[in-house]
Amino acid sequence: MNASVLVINCGSSSIKYALVPSEPDQPRLAGLAERLGSADARLKGVDSLGKPFTQALGGADHTRALEAILHRLEGRRPIAVGHRIVHGGERFTQAALIDDDVVEAIERTSALAPLHNPANLEGLAATRRLFPELPQVAVFDTAFHQSLPPRAYRYALPEALYRDHAIRRYGFHGTSHAYVSRRADALSELEGGAWLTAHLGNGCSTCAVWQGRSLDTSMGLTPLEGLVMGTRSGDVDPGLHAHLSRQLGWSLDRIDEVFNRNSGLLGLSGLTNDMRELEAAESQGHPGATLAIEVFCYRIAKSLAALSCALPRLDGLIFTGGIGENSAQVRERVIGLLPHFGLQLNRTVNSEMIRGREGRIDAGGRQLWVIPTDEEGQIATETRQRLAQSREETDT
Repeated sequence: MNASVLVINCGSSSIKYALVPSEPDQPRLAGLAERLGSADARLKGVDSLGKPFTQALGGADHTRALEAILHRLEGRRPIAVGHRIVHGGERFTQAALIDDDVVEAIERTSALAPLHNPANLEGLAATRRLFPELPQVAVFDTAFHQSLPPRAYRYALPEALYRDHAIRRYGFHGTSHAYVSRRADALSELEGGAWLTAHLGNGCSTCAVWQGRSLDTSMGLTPLEGLVMGTRSGDVDPGLHAHLSRQLGWSLDRIDEVFNRNSGLLGLSGLTNDMRELEAAESQGHPGATLAIEVFCYRIAKSLAALSCALPRLDGLIFTGGIGENSAQVRERVIGLLPHFGLQLNRTVNSEMIRGREGRIDAGGRQLWVIPTDEEGQIATETRQRLAQSREETDT
């Protein structure tokens, strides 16, 4: 029986998609429509035989791109569409079956994620037009972190800012942290472990997970808070915004642009936001590359140490994301900065853990895991669960 879910992750000029079958051993159809709205818009991905393809889309918008994606599904009809929605505010603590009320609620939350939610909504509207007969489910990056207690999600600001304007810490990368922590529970045969998770890619965040629930995380109201990232600064002195405005005459738009797009690994190194290129440059003695990697790793370790306060005990540490899965050097440096945690790294195994491999890299003691994230698979799982829950509600 076909029980595939079409997972859609819609950006302002891109659509990432995956047709996720219910059986894990079945192949996925996946790809990316990019540069939408421009003359060189294109669709690239892999077919059911694992063969890569590239298709010119010639100025396509989101609807035309989704029509091309539909053709690439090779006649396989999904049972539902699962959408990645970045920000669900406080309303959404789990995946939601999409209707007009849910769409309106996502629109109201767009002020908290102006770079993401409007694009997510555009893709949602397009798929509702193309698949009017299919159930559509919204899976929120923020939902996994709605289990944070007030001491973790509240800022020390006047009550009215929270009460009237929903200013609080929300956290992101929830599908990734949920997937890898639950996968570690299964692999380690722990029933609800106590994990520190590090999602390290161009965007980075850490999380403290206890018995399948997020207790604290590094990102806050926006994805800018927390770790050093590819082009994002992460934490800075809150007074820096006012200082740059007063001393340099920068507008808020310029400050936002610099902190989000010109900082992080790119800003520190003056070279690139690509960790592979930075490691190569460091090996050639580039001081900017060395500084960027050292700050990056130190801030990860500092965050993990702080988040350990949220856990009643610590079973282990999980690395995921493009950098977390592939950079043995970053993993070793981060672990080396946490000597008081009793972590013992197996350097040989760690050096071999690249390119999608999964496994333990510790030499005993607390567990150290590398677990490739599967956000599409997690979204598909949550979509199926929400559909099952909806059927149960209808039956009762």
